[in-house]
Amino acid sequence: MSERKVLNKYYPPDFDPAKIPKLKLPKDRQYVVRLMAPFNMRCKTCGEYIYKGKKFNARKETVQNEVYLGLPIFRFYIKCTRCLAEITFKTDPENTDYTMEHGATRNFQAEKLLEEEEKRMQKEREEEELNNPMKVLENRTKDSKLEMEVLENLQELKELNQRQANVDFEAMLKQYKEFEEEQKRKEQEEDEEEMKAMLEQAQNRRLLPDSDSDEEPEKSRPKAVVQTKPTDILQEDPQPQSKKLKMETWERSVGKLNTKAQLAGLVTVKKQKTDPALDNGTENQVTTGNCSSFPTATDTTTSSLSLLGAYSDSEDSASD
Repeated sequence: MSERKVLNKYYPPDFDPAKIPKLKLPKDRQYVVRLMAPFNMRCKTCGEYIYKGKKFNARKETVQNEVYLGLPIFRFYIKCTRCLAEITFKTDPENTDYTMEHGATRNFQAEKLLEEEEKRMQKEREEEELNNPMKVLENRTKDSKLEMEVLENLQELKELNQRQANVDFEAMLKQYKEFEEEQKRKEQEEDEEEMKAMLEQAQNRRLLPDSDSDEEPEKSRPKAVVQTKPTDILQEDPQPQSKKLKMETWERSVGKLNTKAQLAGLVTVKKQKTDPALDNGTENQVTTGNCSSFPTATDTTTSSLSLLGAYSDSEDSASD
C-alpha cells in the first residue's frame, strides 16, 4: 500500500504528458467567490444602502476584450440585501479602484471627483506648456505670486492669534494663590466647627446626670459607709430580712447571750499574793475571756472555782 502524502510521484518510463486530456472550459466561465463591498452604494430598485465592507457571495467572471497593461479586468455580480436586484461592478487597475457598472449608484465619492478634476486640469496645463514657452513663464509667475500671498496670509493669521491670545502669567499666579488661600480658610473653618461640635457633645454628656430637683441628687449619690475597724465587715448580717426578724423574736422571748464587755464588770481580781496554781487559773480565765466573745461551760466552772479559792483565803487570813 502506497503512502497518501508524498512529495515525489512515480512516473512510468512510457509517460507522455501530451496524451493527458485537457478540459475545454469557456473563457467567460463564472466562479462563486466570497467578497466584501468595496465602496458605499445605493440600490436603484429599492433605495437600500449597502455600506462598504458588507459580505456577499458573488459571481466572478473575466471581462472579454478589456485589458490594462496585460492585466485582466474582472466583473462581479452581487444581489441587493432587500430586493435581490442584481448589482454589477468591475475592477479598475488604472486607478487602483472599482467602478460601478449596473444596478446601483456609488455614494460619497466627492473626494474622488475632486482628484479627477485636478488631474484633468494638470493634464491640460501640461499640453499648453508643451508648445508655448511664454505660457510656461506666465504660469510660473502666477505660482510664485500665489505662494507669496499664501505666506502673507499665514503670517497675518499668526500675528492676529498672538494679539488675541495675550497670557498674563502674573494674573494666573495671583489667581492660583487666592484659590489656595480660600481652600485653606475653608479647611480651617471646617476644623473649628468640628471642634466646637465635639466640645458641645462632651459638655452635654457631663450635664446629663444633673437635674433641677434637689431630691434626685440625694437619691443618686450613694451614702458613704464609715467603718471604724476592718473586722466590722464580719459583723454585718448577710442574712435576709426574714431571718433578721426571726432572730429578733428569739432574743425577745429567750434572751440574749452576754458578751465579754458585759461579763467583765462582774469579776474583779484583787492584787495579792496567792498560790501559783490559783494565779495560773485566774490568768487562764482572763485569757479565755479575751479570746471568745461568748462564755462557755469551762469558763463558768473556772470562774466559780477561783471565787471559792479567794473566799477561803480571806477566811484563813481573818482567823490568823
